[in-house]
Order: sequence, then C-alpha cells, then structure tokens
Amino acid sequence: MPPHRTPWFQLQRLTRWSGREPRGLFWPWVACVMVANMIAGMIVGIPMFLGIARNMAAFAEANPDRTTVTAGPGYYSMQIDGPVPPTLMLEPMRWFIPGVAIVTLFSLLLLAASVVRRLHDSGRPGWVGLLPVPFLGIGLIAFWLVFDQFGQRDMVPDTGAFLLLFGNNVVYLTTLAVLVVQLCRPSDPGPNRFGPPLD
Repeated sequence: MPPHRTPWFQLQRLTRWSGREPRGLFWPWVACVMVANMIAGMIVGIPMFLGIARNMAAFAEANPDRTTVTAGPGYYSMQIDGPVPPTLMLEPMRWFIPGVAIVTLFSLLLLAASVVRRLHDSGRPGWVGLLPVPFLGIGLIAFWLVFDQFGQRDMVPDTGAFLLLFGNNVVYLTTLAVLVVQLCRPSDPGPNRFGPPLD
C-alpha cells in the first residue's frame, strides 16, 4: 500500500489546510474516523445503558407490586405500572450528552483539514466545510437544554424549544447533505487555484 494511502499519512496532515486530496484518499479516511466514532460512542453509551438498567432493576425490587418481570434464557423484560421517577433514566444520562459532544468534537478535528483539501481538489473553497458546524453546535447545546427540562418535576417541557431543535436539525441535515455532495464531486483535472493534484 502506498504510504499516502494509510491512516498514518492522514494523521500527519491533520493541520495541513492547503493543497488537494482526491476522493480515493478522502473517503477511506472518513470511514476510519467513523469506525473510531462508533467505538467511542459505544464506550460513552454502554455505561449509560447499564446505569439505566441497574436503576430500573432497583426500582422493580423496591416496588414489586407495580412491576412485572419476565425472564428466561436470553431475555429479560420488565413492565412497570404507573409513572416512573425521571431520575431513574436522567441520572445515568447526565454525562452522556457531554460525552457525545467530546466524541463529535474529536471527529470534527480529525476530519476538518481533510475536508478542506477534498473541497480544494474539486475547486471549492474550504469554508464550505463549515456550513453544518454551527447547526451541529446549536443542536448539541439545545438538546442538552431541552433534555435538562425533563428532570424538573414541576416544569412542563417547552414545546417551542423542542420545535426549534427539530427545525435546527432539519437545517443541519440539509447543510450536511450539501457538503457531502460537494465532497463527492470529481477532482479537477490538472492544477487548479489550490495547487496540483495529489498523485
């Protein structure tokens, strides 16, 4: 494998914002980052799910009159009659959103310069890669704020904030789709204003 086709080559170019990058080099790097992102997401998510399961099992044990448990080889089901205290799920999830934000930021840092070079390769300016970023940031912050309301018993969650979050996500996905289309464009043949093609 040529040295410029390995992930190590991409790691050495994390801060190189100039030059060009063909699709054949860019998309395998994106795949590596996405696999790392999924692994990091599992590392962040599994403790949360285990915490929720532990809390629900403790609630079931403390309230046997409200709980029906069905278990057997390979399955476990719990049905609870009536409302459940929101803290059973909210406490294990408290650190989940910041964890997801850290994983997302790390992924953005790994991909940023590569996205700029890929855009340069098809003659596009690098700032096009920033289009989805503000909406991603707004979405993470707004989700945290909306989610935080669910833990307050006397407060009715703000439907307006939820609708704004939904609208922001629509705009985010639209700008992300526009960016992906730009990243899929073929390379400019020969040199362009960003330099010669990478062989």
